[in-house]
Amino acid sequence: MEAAWRIEVHGIVQGVGFRPSTHRLATGIENMVTGEGIDREATRFEIAESPIASGAPREIPPDLATCEDCRRELFAPANRRYRYPFINCTACGPRATIIESLPYDRERTSMRGFEMCRACAAEYHDPADRRFHAEPIACASCGPRLRFLRMTADAALRAAVDVIANGGVVAVKGLGGHQLVCDAINDEPVLRLRRIKDHDTKPLAVMVRDLTMAGALADLTDADRDLLAAASAPIVLAPRRLGVLSPGVCHGMPDIGLFLPNTPLHHLLLDALRRPLVVTSANHAGGPMMTEEISGLDVDGVLTHDRPIVGRYDDSVIRSFGGRSTTILRARGLTPAVMSLPAAAPPLLAVGAQLKNTITLADGGQAVIGPHIGDLSDAETLQAYEETLDHLRATYGIDPTHAAHDLHPDYLSTRLARRWRKRVAVQHHHAHVAAVAAEHRLEPPFLGLAYDGLGLGDDGTFWGGELLLASYTGYRRLGRFSYAPMPGGTAAVRRPARMAVGYLLGGETASGAIPESLATGLPDMEVIGRMIDRRVNCPIASSAGRLFDAAAALLDLCVVNGFEGEAAMRLELAAAAHPGSEPLAWRLERREGLWVYDAVATLRHLLEAKADGEPVDRIAAAFHATVAAVTVLLCERAAAEHDVTQVCLSGGVFQNRLLALDVLARLTAAGFEPYIGEQVPVNDGGISYGQAAVAAARLSCA
Repeated sequence: MEAAWRIEVHGIVQGVGFRPSTHRLATGIENMVTGEGIDREATRFEIAESPIASGAPREIPPDLATCEDCRRELFAPANRRYRYPFINCTACGPRATIIESLPYDRERTSMRGFEMCRACAAEYHDPADRRFHAEPIACASCGPRLRFLRMTADAALRAAVDVIANGGVVAVKGLGGHQLVCDAINDEPVLRLRRIKDHDTKPLAVMVRDLTMAGALADLTDADRDLLAAASAPIVLAPRRLGVLSPGVCHGMPDIGLFLPNTPLHHLLLDALRRPLVVTSANHAGGPMMTEEISGLDVDGVLTHDRPIVGRYDDSVIRSFGGRSTTILRARGLTPAVMSLPAAAPPLLAVGAQLKNTITLADGGQAVIGPHIGDLSDAETLQAYEETLDHLRATYGIDPTHAAHDLHPDYLSTRLARRWRKRVAVQHHHAHVAAVAAEHRLEPPFLGLAYDGLGLGDDGTFWGGELLLASYTGYRRLGRFSYAPMPGGTAAVRRPARMAVGYLLGGETASGAIPESLATGLPDMEVIGRMIDRRVNCPIASSAGRLFDAAAALLDLCVVNGFEGEAAMRLELAAAAHPGSEPLAWRLERREGLWVYDAVATLRHLLEAKADGEPVDRIAAAFHATVAAVTVLLCERAAAEHDVTQVCLSGGVFQNRLLALDVLARLTAAGFEPYIGEQVPVNDGGISYGQAAVAAARLSCA
């Protein structure tokens, strides 16, 4: 009996080698092939020209790191692509960074200006070749070329290598933007690179040749090794080993960010230099990736090329937590990505947060999360936001009729949302929790732990240490961390000692006394005291992030936050030496219908332990244990009242590996089902997806 089959495959089928693989499979099968409008026995299987259909599902494939086959050819002297820095095939190479529009074919990419030579064209049209329909296919005869100073091609590469080897700093045009590159062992270029980038203390990413070198620099788990070797080739944060790197790379931080070469050009650089390299984005802190030809940077040359960058993509960053991991920054190799929504949405734009901004476009039951953009208070980042939005809207064919935004009226993203007449306001921490729930496709209700720096609450105060009972359409606040004033507002974020004074002088159970060492360390202590007493420029916050800042200041671990989260990171570093410590003192009280964790009691005990001569790192570990124990008790009280066991961990504080692992373990032991953001960042990079999930659910009920 004859049978005919119609096979439909949904998802990314261009840019991942799907069509050539299907062709090779199909040509090995003798069978009747029928399709729409076809009523004959097929004599051959072919890849037809991509139709441009406005209503067809669209999906941009992410960039893929250089595959093993291409790496082998890259270093094979007999191969015609020997040392060609733009080698690729259907299994690897640029995708999202070169695509101008869909469907993904060469004429709609930044490769359209490079006409294939006869040899490349033969491979492109040969079903037996692994470059069959590899859209960025190229070679030294017909493809992009390197340029460094006045040199081109391989001479340019060798000259740039010599500069780096001799202690120079070189800007390199990467896949999604320009990078700064220098020797990670040599102190002088590392410090100079920091001055160029205006990074005083933030750790710098290090690219290494292979997993062996990575293992020499960091304490890697099997999960870390798998992440490093993945086709997305992200930066992986792992506990650093003391070794050969310049101290200026990590600046005392507990983790080192490592990644493997993700392009042939990076492979060639690492092979020639045989040492770890600092490879970091060339933009200033908070700014967008630089995609245009750069000038004005104090570098020793720019290793560039003539293939235009269409999509601006930073390097993705992931941190593993034992057997699981969480995405810190979602960009190259991971975005754009289509995620499911809890309900079908009309065409919708979720504009994201102010910091670590991303945008999400949604239509129907799916959402497209765009790449990391940055801090919208930066004018260049705001321009990058507009360009990213325009590109994603045009590429995916989504014309939003609604905009979802944060409650904060002064966020620039909120102002941008006012262009749309139909808007959905989503509270910041509800968005955090919804993002985790939607990623894991949870059915409501669920408990949400939202621990972060600051987000505007629905009562007009700043939240950041919250327990919510939530669905996708709404939430109820069940618990919080105790309130404390932030003397000077953003000044208290930059200077953790101000936050410590805020808790001790103005917290809900404050006694009005502070240690003499803290008072003498703040030259404007008298002014700060009056501000707190009179509540002048002292916004109130229930923030877990600010509590970590205060603890770090009281333990003399961080005076000034040189970058976001530095104080908390230094507190975690100190605590890592004493796992399993007993908690400090704490109280959980019922106030105005909420369970409230009294943080002042914990800080008082912290100071007493310090005065008694207890080691700072042991106190830091006890502080972490306190927050974990309080968190589980909050959930137990909520579960007893509402019979809910699903718990979503969200907010930037849960990037803390020590805290996250402890809370996950304690919740599991207590009978809960805990979830944490894995594909979607728990920090503000996940806010836009959470906004889209909430807006979709609300609009589906309207």
